[in-house]
Amino acid sequence: MKRIFLIGYMGAGKTTVGKRLASQMGLSFIDLDSHIENRYYKTVRELFVEKGEDIFREIEKKMLHEVADFEDVLVSTGGGCPCFFDNMAFMNTVGTTVYLKVSIEELAKRLEICKQSRPVLQNRSDKSLFRFIEENMQKRRLYYEQASLIFDAEKMLTESDVQTITIALERILSE
Repeated sequence: MKRIFLIGYMGAGKTTVGKRLASQMGLSFIDLDSHIENRYYKTVRELFVEKGEDIFREIEKKMLHEVADFEDVLVSTGGGCPCFFDNMAFMNTVGTTVYLKVSIEELAKRLEICKQSRPVLQNRSDKSLFRFIEENMQKRRLYYEQASLIFDAEKMLTESDVQTITIALERILSE
């Protein structure tokens, strides 16, 4: 039985790597945000707006505990999930956590491309986006670095890069 939790900041590649890695390892893939949306029939954004962050984080914790009961699963968490309640310690207890580590500079490049689809990033200038990521990473790094495995996911420009990352992760996680 395997349980793997991918953690890291938005844009780190958790979903991209997670889908491919789960397929390679014969695991079910669950994107925690999608799981929440399917269960509550609302987007994460709608839940944030309607219920506020505190209630959303309680929902997120509940759903994390639910998917942690599944066997042979790879879960891609939301970027903030490890940073609330005892979520990080919980994931480390019930499975293997993998922090996809990416520099602030690279995250800013990746998120600049898709910032209009991410409400928290919309209408931010390049400098504002960089500062926002930098401030969040200062708070989150402490949690992320408690992962069972810290993996450099900096170079993820091409399909070949993703394949290289997933092959390396599969090798490490299968040991």
